[in-house]
Amino acid sequence: MESMKLRAIVLALMVLGMFAEQSSAAFSDCYTRCFIFCMIDPSQTVCKCTTKCLKQCIFNSDSDSESVSTNSVHSETDSSNLKFCKLGCAFSNCSTLSKKHQPNGEKMDDCVGSCSRNCTKSY
Repeated sequence: MESMKLRAIVLALMVLGMFAEQSSAAFSDCYTRCFIFCMIDPSQTVCKCTTKCLKQCIFNSDSDSESVSTNSVHSETDSSNLKFCKLGCAFSNCSTLSKKHQPNGEKMDDCVGSCSRNCTKSY
């Protein structure tokens, strides 16, 4: 009986780990792809592409909407506030990580993840 409980706990942790990795990889992939396609246009700057891609990948992510119930207007406001908090934090702390020929998707993901944790404490 004890071994069954242990197996169930280990399985649950593995499933949660897979979802966390997918969420993380999803932002990194979104940002890297967006940044590369944006920088192809010669009229774009690193600053414009970073801003565009942070906004696009933070607001199109599903990870925040899963953590906040959408049963009420208050919950939707909290979800929106959380995304704006993440976006502001990311602009302030992460925007210098990308270079013209190197989006640094993994570093951006780590930085935005840190913003997400800090903002979640506030909202």
